[in-house]
Amino acid sequence: MIKKLSILLSVLFTLLGSMTLNAQAKDWPAPIKALEAKGIEVIGTFDAPGGLAGYAGMIEQQPLAIYLTADGKQAIVGSMIDAQGNNLSQKPLERLVSKPITAKTWKLLDESTWIADGSNNAPRVIYTFTDPNCPYCNKFWNDARPWVKTGKVQLRHVMVAILTPTSQGKAAALLSATDPQAALAQHEQQHAKGGVKALNQVSEKIRTQLDANQKLMQQLGSSATPTIFYKDASGNLQKMQGAPPAEMLSKIMGPR
Repeated sequence: MIKKLSILLSVLFTLLGSMTLNAQAKDWPAPIKALEAKGIEVIGTFDAPGGLAGYAGMIEQQPLAIYLTADGKQAIVGSMIDAQGNNLSQKPLERLVSKPITAKTWKLLDESTWIADGSNNAPRVIYTFTDPNCPYCNKFWNDARPWVKTGKVQLRHVMVAILTPTSQGKAAALLSATDPQAALAQHEQQHAKGGVKALNQVSEKIRTQLDANQKLMQQLGSSATPTIFYKDASGNLQKMQGAPPAEMLSKIMGPR
């Protein structure tokens, strides 16, 4: 099945705009402003022990804890650990950064143009940006078969055309097929021989969908295929670029 694209994609900062607008408008202490100038997005604040003020930030889509000293003159970046070894930064960062990012990014991925690979009832969904000419995408497709065939995982291939001149025509052939899922399976099975035949003419609709998918891929900080988005055991968004090594497959897709 192809999920139809709702074409309302914005730049990456808009992805987090509703979270960061109020935070950025505040008059942060000088050390926090200095971190913003270095590219850290400050999302919000939280209570911290030891006379420190906690700030939740993000850089390259990774949550970051910042602690401001009591005099407001220095900032410490990193996790705070108590005497029992507990990470006191984890819960505030999950609440203020990880969970909102996961929800917003997952929604954008869901609204992109993708081809389902596996059961609609699969308990785990994984999004992967796929170019039809990408050998590493093909490797990931093959490596994922044990999970997909047993109904444990549905891969959603967000189609892009970035590698070769025939990528767009092949992606268009898959997206316009009567049964895109079957067409994708046949293409991947015959990938070494070239796979699906590229369309000579690509409709404006599909061209727009592929352009939007590529824009989303860039907004989410990726420039290569496959780029895989999945949720970890805590429900937080994780990203991996490239075909996962064997030891990562179970982490991404769960037990077989």
